[in-house]
Amino acid sequence: MYAASPCNRSLPLKVLRARDDPKGMAFDLDAALGNTMRIGASDLHVKVPSVPKVRVAGRLMDLPGAAPITMEEAQAIQRQVITADGKRSELSRNGSTDASYYNGEGRFRASVFTQRGTPAFVFRVVPEAPAADKLGLPEAVGNWSDALRGLVVVTGPTGSGKSTTCAAVINLINRRRDCHILTIEDPIEFLHADARAMVSQREIGLDAPTYHVALRAAMRQDPDVIMVGEVRDEETAMTALRAAETGHLVLCTMHTIDAAETVQRFVDFFGEQRGDLARQMLGATLVGVCAQRLVPAANGGMALNAEVMLNTSRVQKLIIEGGALSDITKAIGEGDYYGMQTFDQSLLAKVRDGSVSETDALSYASEPHDFSLALQQQQQPAEPAGQTASAWTA
Repeated sequence: MYAASPCNRSLPLKVLRARDDPKGMAFDLDAALGNTMRIGASDLHVKVPSVPKVRVAGRLMDLPGAAPITMEEAQAIQRQVITADGKRSELSRNGSTDASYYNGEGRFRASVFTQRGTPAFVFRVVPEAPAADKLGLPEAVGNWSDALRGLVVVTGPTGSGKSTTCAAVINLINRRRDCHILTIEDPIEFLHADARAMVSQREIGLDAPTYHVALRAAMRQDPDVIMVGEVRDEETAMTALRAAETGHLVLCTMHTIDAAETVQRFVDFFGEQRGDLARQMLGATLVGVCAQRLVPAANGGMALNAEVMLNTSRVQKLIIEGGALSDITKAIGEGDYYGMQTFDQSLLAKVRDGSVSETDALSYASEPHDFSLALQQQQQPAEPAGQTASAWTA
């Protein structure tokens, strides 16, 4: 399960500010982050002039014991979190930046930005590098750690667990193979200690100015495996494809809604004139795509709802020839033999094993009507051979 953070409700929450102090003791960020972890939250939101909020099982609530944040406190938090000159410059130039923040209780990814001219923050709890078998990852995704070359894409909206899945695959490679793993992240989230592999982790704004510059330099750093935190532009996409072409295993993340759209996004990076080249390179190098959503789990927390596409001969042909996105999705739905699954097939399996309720599954289904029919069919006695129908192949 994609748990928010280690939860230990037996430990008392720390005092965030002495409310009766006439001098107005400042907000204690480290205590607030510690409390965020204690109540099992995934994120801490801080902005002027609101009470800090935490996200627990997908819902925002007030951080217990917290009072509204003042401008002076927000400015102090910004100085505490943003210490690198490059990050300060980026914040001044763009109005936002990301940074890693560590205290004695844990590690956090900090998104720092301005709103209404005042500093604002979202701190994401980063647990230890996860084990794939504890996340509920589809078997096909875990098997990608055995690939020696090619491109693996993990995609989904913000907060869908993309970094967690990448870290789990990196963790598998680190424990199984004698190789050099190079990660390029903004910022570094999960720390990977060397096991069988040697792991080098580079942070944008600290170790390199951009993803493209870091990825281009990676070709001279003798990597076997490269992880790119996010593919955002044509230059980074092309360099990632070329790295995969030249015998490296490349993992990257993107912000797309499903596997078929991921193919289209890669092609769109290159424009109409180079679209055919992009399709040829993607078809030749792609290992697979894992598109992710997080849905409420029946027993609390969040569960992974994953769409998995593998680059079978059928999928490869559709990519290279520019097949319709609906045809790619259909190929995924009919590719369970290879370990492929659509979002709704994944949800149906989770309803079947009781890990997600029917109500929540219907709320998150891509095709609610077809999903409802599939649920009804699942609850009916099996029909004689040759007379079964499927809502997925309609």
